[in-house]
Amino acid sequence: MNAEIIAVGSELLLGQIANTNAQFISKQLAELGVNVFYHTAVGDNHNRLEQVIKIAESRSDLLIFTGGLGPTKDDLTKETIAKHMGLELVFDKEALESIKEYFIKTNRKMTENNKKQALVLDGCKVLSNNHGMAPGMFLTKNNCHYMLLPGPPSEMQPMFATYGISALQEKLTNKEVILSRVLRFFGIGESLLETKIEDLIDAQANPTIAPLAGDGEVTLRITSKTDSMETAEELIQETEQKILERVGEYFYGYDDTTLVQELVRKLKEKELTVAAAESLTGGMFQQELTSVAGAGSIFKGGVVCYTNEVKRDILSVKESTIKEMGVVSEQCAKELAENVQKLLNSDIGISFTGVAGPDELEGHPAGTVYLGIAVKGKATAVEKLMLAGTREGNRKRTVRYGQYFILKALEA
Repeated sequence: MNAEIIAVGSELLLGQIANTNAQFISKQLAELGVNVFYHTAVGDNHNRLEQVIKIAESRSDLLIFTGGLGPTKDDLTKETIAKHMGLELVFDKEALESIKEYFIKTNRKMTENNKKQALVLDGCKVLSNNHGMAPGMFLTKNNCHYMLLPGPPSEMQPMFATYGISALQEKLTNKEVILSRVLRFFGIGESLLETKIEDLIDAQANPTIAPLAGDGEVTLRITSKTDSMETAEELIQETEQKILERVGEYFYGYDDTTLVQELVRKLKEKELTVAAAESLTGGMFQQELTSVAGAGSIFKGGVVCYTNEVKRDILSVKESTIKEMGVVSEQCAKELAENVQKLLNSDIGISFTGVAGPDELEGHPAGTVYLGIAVKGKATAVEKLMLAGTREGNRKRTVRYGQYFILKALEA
């Protein structure tokens, strides 16, 4: 079964909301072994929607519509589909009673147009809406399957999970499973990573390997399609092992995780604490760390040492270091990391000092960054970065490098 997901709503095309429904449905269909080859978005217009339906029917045998089932005039999905298929719209008694009960329960007057939400395609399987008013629909005609779902995710997701999946399973003859796993890498560019595993990509069949560039990092999606979850897991595991043998030093996590989430998890696991001294990043590292639930158990605190006076008077950077080597230096980063670790009695101290840009500082070009990492019982490490980008981009990448370097220090 090859599916196309059609999102109906001008608000999508205007950029007012994101099409998260398609993402959710695609993931659910993959687990059923259903291919999703197209995502389409179309505005609230009869003619354009009908054109989209005709195109979708020519290339897909499962069309899933989201949105356009509400009570207003611009909610026209089922009307357009009914006209296109030559079907009548009829009232579903159960849905109509549910809508009436909702207005009685909320002590609100029910307007006539709300009855429209109880209209369904004649002969369809009605998908109950336990979290809203408009029911969903599923029907098959001329070897093509059509599913209509409401637009609000809070209604669509439980409806699809509770009723939509079972309706599709009844139609599936070839029971297959599509399983994906995302490997996340930092500190290596997309082109270099692809070069290191180029032969694996060229030889791919099942599983497939797809590189994806992210915000300052790279991901690899491994996808396997087989007749069982166990076989899919085995195939993915074999491919993952081959990849990590080549580029495992840059790997930090799976699927939807982030560097900062992995850092908090690892620090918790090892029962270690961290403190930060931030100059060019201005508190961004601390902000990201504390955005993760549970960070209170691993984060002692930090100092935003944006001026030389704070570096000297609060974090005890030597006057000679500032005058002779400058604040954009390995020695300054080292002292900041060691001193904030001692000041706040943490297991790890990290420091960020450098030039965010756009202007140079102390003769250093924008993007010059020093990160110090002081771990109790170990020699302090200082990493030098030469970044190229905007001021804000340099600051964000500096924070991510800091998270990455601590993770690597914890593995040593």
